[in-house]
Amino acid sequence: MEDRWLTVDDICKYLNVSNETTYKWIEQRGMPGHRVGRRWMFKQEEVDEWIRTGGAADSNKIIW
Repeated sequence: MEDRWLTVDDICKYLNVSNETTYKWIEQRGMPGHRVGRRWMFKQEEVDEWIRTGGAADSNKIIW
């Protein structure tokens, strides 16, 4: 199976989040991304797994 690579704009549309949120997730939550020159690129499978394991979860929310 061929890897599906996404740009920042693609990942924002895919996850329905802003560019700002995407960059925060990269810096603060370890969102899996790869620098290609000056651009960030993402493998869709890695991002999907990161989400499944709770990487995008808001850790500031208290769940009762």
